[in-house]
Amino acid sequence: MTRNARARLAATVSHVPGTSRRAQYSASTRRALVDVAERLFAEHGYAATSLDAIVAGADVTKGALYHHFSGKQALFEAVFEKVEAAGAQTVQATLREQRDPWEKAIAGLRAFLDVVRQPSYSRIVVQDGPSVLGYERFREQEERSTFANVRDIVRAVLGAGEWDVDRAMEGTFARIFFGAMSSAGTSVSTADDADTEAERVELAIGFILSGLRALSEQGTRLSGLPDTPTS
Repeated sequence: MTRNARARLAATVSHVPGTSRRAQYSASTRRALVDVAERLFAEHGYAATSLDAIVAGADVTKGALYHHFSGKQALFEAVFEKVEAAGAQTVQATLREQRDPWEKAIAGLRAFLDVVRQPSYSRIVVQDGPSVLGYERFREQEERSTFANVRDIVRAVLGAGEWDVDRAMEGTFARIFFGAMSSAGTSVSTADDADTEAERVELAIGFILSGLRALSEQGTRLSGLPDTPTS
């Protein structure tokens, strides 16, 4: 680490109580690497971003980087988790503000479409995530956060219709909507005009939700569903 970097870290950690100075330095270094990597991955993409550029931007040595991460892919995974989790938390905050299930569904959709248009999320999570992490690892991370939001919406919408849907069927509904949302995120993120594509997605998914709402308000039973009550 350079002299200037050490001075900045010293000024930062001197005000953090309850932790050893060494641990504070370590945490600050890791945070700096992740923050700089996020900016560079978002601007240039994973393939075009070098470790040299990252350590230079963070003002640390490569040895410091390898102390925290085994390599470029491990650093990308840390950045991915940070960006994806922040996006999921934004949607969660929006969902908590809504009580009406239909308004919750539309508000959650709009929040998600706002998130996928953010440069960091678009490039790191949607565009580079699947290829860098691999499909299985990518889906595993998404299901830990984004899928939970989709399931929350689905549970609210199905509850509005007072349909007796067991957990297995609820999960099936959630996975169908999750697949639609993932596809929509890719469509918006890679579109030449992301705002226009987001409007199309909102219209299309809103149309599907309006159909479910009509069934709910008419008291229509979803035929063919298991009779097992929700537990």
